[in-house]
Amino acid sequence: MAPRMTIPMSRALVLLLLGAALAMPGAAGAVADADFEVKTTRSLLNLCTVSAEDARYKEALHFCHGFLVGAFQYYLASVSGPKAKPLVCPPDPPPTRNEAIAAFIAWAQVHPQYMNEAPVETEFRFLSERWPCKR
Repeated sequence: MAPRMTIPMSRALVLLLLGAALAMPGAAGAVADADFEVKTTRSLLNLCTVSAEDARYKEALHFCHGFLVGAFQYYLASVSGPKAKPLVCPPDPPPTRNEAIAAFIAWAQVHPQYMNEAPVETEFRFLSERWPCKR
């Protein structure tokens, strides 16, 4: 018979409370309600890089994708006219949505100077740098 491991009562209580705190939404590195307001690039990155263990993982990830794709779709509509001068010219074939979003996340993480800027500004800074149009 294997020896039984015992944990002192005070340590067991601390471990129980720590486990409960980590399981609660909004605790320990979880996505914050304010992140869903997407006022800064940092908030958008928090949503885009959410941990799979976060209680709002699906919501955060879908919000990230929806924000980035929605801004890009609006941009495409704005440059669809005959006199349009596009800022972004993706390659042919274009990257997949997941590839483009992963590239944006990687780029944004090495450009911390933009974390307090409007996320749509940072998105298009990335896009125009990554896939500029040749004039």
